[in-house]
Amino acid sequence: MAKVLHLHVQAPSKFGFKRVRKRKKKDPESHGQMNLFSAAPSSAARIVNLPSPVAPFELALSLDEKGEVKAAEAYQKAIAAGDCLADAYCNLGILQSKAGRTDEAFDSFTKSLKHAPRHLESHYNLANLYFEIGDLRLAREHYEIAVKIEPRFSNIYFNLGLVLAMSEHYRPAVAAFSKYKELVSKNEACKADELLASLERTLRLSS
Repeated sequence: MAKVLHLHVQAPSKFGFKRVRKRKKKDPESHGQMNLFSAAPSSAARIVNLPSPVAPFELALSLDEKGEVKAAEAYQKAIAAGDCLADAYCNLGILQSKAGRTDEAFDSFTKSLKHAPRHLESHYNLANLYFEIGDLRLAREHYEIAVKIEPRFSNIYFNLGLVLAMSEHYRPAVAAFSKYKELVSKNEACKADELLASLERTLRLSS
């Protein structure tokens, strides 16, 4: 459990990893492609949607969400097939981290970002991994990148607040926890109340 240094309060655990969920398929027409069937006359033959085989990433994600041990192998197959590379590497990295294979997890998150430099979940998960090994500087760097990509993802602000507080950057930590409270429900906001109170006491004593 993470602890805020020099504060008279034990911090709650940070929020954990974020798995990539199924991506929405892009609408071809929104990318300038004509829908060949939209203007078909009423007398045209009816198009029957035949069931399509499950894509490798979707299969891996399904196994992952069920907690199946073969999920990691399925993500590897998705990667070999070139299917949703950034997402597959990201989710594989989470499984590797949970299995204690930290070096492999770092490698997977890094490869995810190589394929998609603005991949939100990979920046966030990489920050969590750096947090766990105590590299607060790099954890902060990746949380801050993630915030720029998705400024309404509340968990980032909470974890960033912990990193800032542990690094003795108290005012930015207050700002991060305050932003977290703005984005969540009142029940969830309580998670940050004691930390904020302790940070504010620390700031008053140091002023």
